[in-house]
Amino acid sequence: MGARLRVAVGVVLAVLLSMVAAWSSGTTAIAGGRAQAVKIATFAFSGVGAPAGSSAQIGPAHQPMNKTLRHTAASQVPRVAGASVLSSTGGASGFNGIDDAQQATAGTGAWAGTQSDVSPPDQGLCVGQGDVLEVVNTAVRVYSETGAPLTPTVPLNQFAGLPPEASPGPGGTFTFGPSVFDPRCYYDPDSARWFLSFGETAVDPTTGALGSTSAQYIAVSQTADPAGAWSIYEFPTTNDGSAGTPSDPGCPCFGDQPLLGADANGIYIASNEYSITGPAYNGAQVYALSKSGLESGTNTAVTELQPGLDPTVTSALGGVAFSLQPATSPAAGYESSAGGTEYLQSALDFGAAPSLGTRADRIAVWSLTDTSSLDTASPSLALHVTVVPSEEYTQPPNAAQAPGTLVTNKHLPLLDANDDRMNQVVYADGHLWSALNTAVKTPQGPTLAGIAWFATTPSTATSGTLSASLAGQGYLAVNKEDVIFPSIGVTAAGKAVMAFTLAGPDYHPSAAWAPLSLSAGAGPIYIAAAGVGAGDDFTALKAYGGSGSIRWGDYTAAVSDAAGNVWMGAEYISGVERTPFADWATRISEVTP
Repeated sequence: MGARLRVAVGVVLAVLLSMVAAWSSGTTAIAGGRAQAVKIATFAFSGVGAPAGSSAQIGPAHQPMNKTLRHTAASQVPRVAGASVLSSTGGASGFNGIDDAQQATAGTGAWAGTQSDVSPPDQGLCVGQGDVLEVVNTAVRVYSETGAPLTPTVPLNQFAGLPPEASPGPGGTFTFGPSVFDPRCYYDPDSARWFLSFGETAVDPTTGALGSTSAQYIAVSQTADPAGAWSIYEFPTTNDGSAGTPSDPGCPCFGDQPLLGADANGIYIASNEYSITGPAYNGAQVYALSKSGLESGTNTAVTELQPGLDPTVTSALGGVAFSLQPATSPAAGYESSAGGTEYLQSALDFGAAPSLGTRADRIAVWSLTDTSSLDTASPSLALHVTVVPSEEYTQPPNAAQAPGTLVTNKHLPLLDANDDRMNQVVYADGHLWSALNTAVKTPQGPTLAGIAWFATTPSTATSGTLSASLAGQGYLAVNKEDVIFPSIGVTAAGKAVMAFTLAGPDYHPSAAWAPLSLSAGAGPIYIAAAGVGAGDDFTALKAYGGSGSIRWGDYTAAVSDAAGNVWMGAEYISGVERTPFADWATRISEVTP
């Protein structure tokens, strides 16, 4: 979501932190209520012609709302060993996915020439039955596994039947449509259906300023063919008491960085709730829908839980719960205990002042139990959480990059490493896998951006009681270089690989990956696609709210297929094409771990 509000970070009291060790598990007491996801449109890729091309319009810098950004004290930076970077691809093969030029020029009919130039490339990726679906920022496309495009690149506004993002009018004026953001996708191995999600906020059609309503969109393919017809649903996230939503402090609100997960019974979306008009921040919200109900269109009720507003959870964690990453599972490897259980995982760095001597050395494991009740008229979901001690992690510095030709910037920009919130979570072979950005210090280098990864073993009793232990953890770092924005893909057999971007004084931003295991850790690093130029876009410029570093991927993606391969999507500089304002590209790669 484009950053329109930045709130000062508060101080977490040491007395709250001291409560965590004695507290292990609980159930959220606050349930937000029950709304309805309404079918608003159908879409068929077969009805879309070839894009006519257009001049991209400049959009706002795309930044996640963030309550944890802060400077990191040197004493908090983990000391780690550097991994080797090998010149080979490690057996990875692939093709270029959506890039900035394709996103900016997508659209046909009323949507032709209406796309903004949006950065960075927030990336969703899902694979099944020989097809690959990629959704990046505000555009979606389907490919074969060999990389052949099966559809045009389609704007999400066109996909959802929404008014165009910015329609040119007379005298240099524009008519603005709803703002869509943070897409994800998921292939369901149970039903061979495809799901695609993204957030939306209303805007003033004349000025483009934020309106007073927001929604979450969830689309499901009508058949096993992702290039065919889709049903599109939306439900309100304004949470001001309207349309069956709870009346939350400071709302009307929107759900920032909506995250997508699934188990045997449900589809789950977790977001962070911010006021549209003021400084209010209500933390994590979790929305649960019946998976089969969405697929058939017979049960589209939405159950909302609000751990971010639960004072018991806040006291136990030492801060307001944020960015709960719901898990997906390969080959239907779901947790069936307690009436069906969906696991989630989150980071616990609440931005405490370094002068307090606090540090992030814990993560949270969550469980949502009795998910089979989503198929009933009165679901009885319960959300539990337990805290697991972990290695240290902390806010990463910006990443360096090798010099290259610049078009938009006068000086070589750094790459923004964002923050240390938890990235993609996968539940496979009894373990939850996830990773995040962190500051690291290698023996031969200064403080750099690196990766911390975690594998936990959750357990849910028949009663719903949650416990979890750490099965493995570690770091991935490179001497004098940076690695950022990890996603872990895991096969049904528990074999894992990690996708990310590699950059630094010796590397243009490159799509990279590393094998990962509980016994051997992460590494070495292979380059799936080497960057051929410098990252260079408008998000570094003061005129667009920048401060000298360019936005670079809020997240990458990695997912396994039924054959035991892992598919990865990561940002890099392809050098194939660019707009006048940005040059990012995405690389879709396949590897057999």
